Amino acid sequence: MNKIDSITKLQNPKFVIPVKINYTQNGKKKEWESVKTIDCVSILIYHKTKKAFVLVKQLRIPVLHANEKDGMMYELCAGLIDKDTSIVQIAKEEILEECGYDIPVQNLQKITSFYTSVGISGTKQTLFYAECDETMKVNNGGGLEDEEIEVIYLPINKAKEFMFDEDKQKTPSMIMSFYWFFDNILTQ
Repeated sequence: MNKIDSITKLQNPKFVIPVKINYTQNGKKKEWESVKTIDCVSILIYHKTKKAFVLVKQLRIPVLHANEKDGMMYELCAGLIDKDTSIVQIAKEEILEECGYDIPVQNLQKITSFYTSVGISGTKQTLFYAECDETMKVNNGGGLEDEEIEVIYLPINKAKEFMFDEDKQKTPSMIMSFYWFFDNILTQ
């Protein structure tokens, strides 16, 4: 079972930088606590042969800390924009690393960009869509050596039920991307 052993304040953070922001709104001095984070990409992957979304399931410590359940999240394939290359190239690399599919960058379609965690960080997330089949499978995925990512295939005929199953911890970007798929891809 996953559990939190201890919590300490960060002295030299690597991925999030806590800050206090002093600002003026309508002539009134105010302050806000925030964290500076790294923007990210996420990808809705549709497996054409399996007629399923390719998702990842992994432990998210902040979720475990927030709700003391198990911290396991169902998510879109995603990654940080933390290198000097195009975001579509980062999306392609994340698909290969996390899910094991080698999808050409020209097959990735940008859906939109939006901001998440706006009360604390305002991270910008760019959402892509890609289709795959087993001819593109080159490894089992699973992420980097220190990650424990499980690749999940969610049949699209189960997706609407899954979206509202509160026993399955999931991200809003996943739910939004499912709606986008049903409105833009499934209707074609």
